[in-house]
Amino acid sequence: RNMSSAGPEGRKKMRECEGLIDSLVYYIQGAIADHEPNDKATENCVCILHNLSYQLEIELPESYAQSIYMQRRNTSSTDKTPGCFGTRSRKVKQKQQDTPLPEEKSNPKGVESLWHSTLIRIYLSLIAKSTRNYTQEASLGALQNLTAGTGPMPFAVARAVVQKANGLPGIRAMLHVSHPAVKKTAVSLLRNLSRNTSLQSDIAREVLPDLVSILPECAPGSDVACETTASICYTLFNLTQSSSHNARLLLSAHGLPKVIAISMNDSNMFSKASRAASVFLYSLWSHTDLHSAYKK
Repeated sequence: RNMSSAGPEGRKKMRECEGLIDSLVYYIQGAIADHEPNDKATENCVCILHNLSYQLEIELPESYAQSIYMQRRNTSSTDKTPGCFGTRSRKVKQKQQDTPLPEEKSNPKGVESLWHSTLIRIYLSLIAKSTRNYTQEASLGALQNLTAGTGPMPFAVARAVVQKANGLPGIRAMLHVSHPAVKKTAVSLLRNLSRNTSLQSDIAREVLPDLVSILPECAPGSDVACETTASICYTLFNLTQSSSHNARLLLSAHGLPKVIAISMNDSNMFSKASRAASVFLYSLWSHTDLHSAYKK
């Protein structure tokens, strides 16, 4: 577990170690099957997998990158082929978002297991069944790592979490735990998921009222709470930016007064949260059909 947080070279060596990832997954599967999701060894295994999934999209070996990022459609010769990790063009991002992963292998080995639906379901199972905060945080964090970025892998994992594995109820429950780091990681995961336009209506219906309910009434009182508040505002921004319906959901959940109060705090300590709230308010004004409701 310590070695897995030693940086890119350490992660690379551990991902390449034959049988290591498979053994960790095997152990966790056994713990879940034996109804023992709270033992220390399971926590260690999940924390290792969490660390090994960090920056996975960027650090994948070339052979995997080529198969995962191959384009599935014909593009004109004038199109620039998008690189694995980077372009700010909306069209290219959309094209990457629409590009599905290669068909999943029924028996993944090694690094292939890290983004496989089997492990995604294991993380969601641990989120639902474990009462150990570090295990919950590591499971959420692994999914957060896998859904970071704008390539096909993060969007495919996001679809698997929301639509195939019905993961939103378990993630929603983590918004209401008392442990601040677990709550922060759950919100960060939802922020990643909410970038996928095809999932926004499902996410808004399932968790938007919960996100509003955990927003503070005024500026938060700690750095972790400040970061969590900023992430909530950006998640709500993603969910409402293109949907007047979702903006109405925010209004009906009495979210607007909270966002206004957070945006008005100009203390340096809480500038991240107030800036996020201000950006969110600015985007809400683009829904002209809601102006009269806002004014009320």
